[in-house]
Amino acid sequence: MVCDMDFSLFYFASDSREYATDRYRLLLEGARFADQNGFAAVWTPERHFHQFGGLYPNPSLTSAAVAAVTERIKIRAGSVVPALHHPLRIAEEWSVVDNLSNGRVGVAFASGWNTIDFAFSQGSFADRRSLMDERIEQVRSLWRGETMSVVDGSGNTQQVRIFPSPIQAELPIWITTVGNVETFRKAGHLGASVLTYLLGQNLNDLAENIAAYRAALAQRDGADGWPGHVTLMVHTYLGEEEDEVRELVRGPLSDYIQSSLDLRLSSQVPGARPVELVELSPDDVGFIVEQAFNRYFNRGALLGTVEKACGMVDHFISMGIDELACLIDFGLPAPVVLSGLDYLNKLRELTQAPVGGKLALCGGCLSVCMRA
Repeated sequence: MVCDMDFSLFYFASDSREYATDRYRLLLEGARFADQNGFAAVWTPERHFHQFGGLYPNPSLTSAAVAAVTERIKIRAGSVVPALHHPLRIAEEWSVVDNLSNGRVGVAFASGWNTIDFAFSQGSFADRRSLMDERIEQVRSLWRGETMSVVDGSGNTQQVRIFPSPIQAELPIWITTVGNVETFRKAGHLGASVLTYLLGQNLNDLAENIAAYRAALAQRDGADGWPGHVTLMVHTYLGEEEDEVRELVRGPLSDYIQSSLDLRLSSQVPGARPVELVELSPDDVGFIVEQAFNRYFNRGALLGTVEKACGMVDHFISMGIDELACLIDFGLPAPVVLSGLDYLNKLRELTQAPVGGKLALCGGCLSVCMRA
C-alpha cells in the first residue's frame, strides 16, 4: 500500500495544578519541533470552565502564540463553537492570526455540547446546530471581504466588514464530529474538511462515515473533484519498547480519561437527568477507565513502538484518513513528551513519498519499498 499521511500535533491538556508555571512550554516547544520537522499543523481547542482542556479556553489566543514561534506549519482551531460567539468576532480574531502567521490558519467548527459553555450565549443551546450552519456561512462571507448587516448602539442598521483583512482569500474550515453520519454528510455538502475522534464511533463506524462524507462531497453543488480531507485525533506517545510505553502512559492516560468522565456524563440536553460521576462506584469508574485505556492502547491510538504504529497508520490510510492529529499532552511530563517526538517524527518520515518514488509501509511493518 502506498502511504502518504499528514501528521499534526493536537493539544487538549487538563489544567494540572502540578505545574504552576511554564504551563505552555509543551505547546510552544512542541510547535517549534513540528514546524522544523515537516509536520502539517498544530491544533488547539476551545474549552471553558472545566479542568479538562482547561489550558485552552480560546484557540485564537493559543494560535497567536504558536504563530509567533513558527514559520511554516499550519495553525488550526480544534474547535470553535460558533453558537457561543458573534461571527464578526470569530472572523476578526482569526484574521489577526492569519496575518501573524502569513496565511497559515484553519478553523474547525463544532455545534457544542457542554451546557455550561453556553454561559457565553444564554439561550443558544437548543439552536446550536442551526446557529453553527448560519454562522459558518457568515464567517466565510466576512472572510472574503463581504459586509454584514448589524444594528448599532443607536438602533440604526449599519454594514460592517472585518479588519484587518486576512491573508488567505478563503478560510480553510473543518466540521467537527464524534460520529454522527449526518454531520459527516453536512461537511461534504459544505465542501469542508472533517475533524473526528474515536469517542462516539469504532473503526468500522468511522470507515462508513468517511464513505458517506466522500459521497456527499462529490454530490454537492459546484463539486470540483476535490476528494476532501479527514483528520483523526489520536492519543499519541511512541518509544522503544511496547511494555515500557504501556506502563509509562497507563497512569497519566487513565487519569486523563477519568478527568473527562464527569464532564461527559453530566453534560446532557436540558430536561434530561444528568448522570453524575459520584453516582458510580469506584469499581464502576475503574472499569470504564480501564476499558477505555485498553481500547486506545490496543487499537485506537499511536501508543507503543514505531513498528506497531506503522500498522495503525497503514489501517488508517486504508480507511481514507488523510491526517492524524496526535494528542500528545495527556499528562506525561513535558520533557518526556518532547523526547518522544523523535519517535513520532520517525513514523512521519516513513509515510512520506520521496522525490522520484513513493514510500510504502508493507504489511504494517518497518520494511520500506521504493516504487517508481
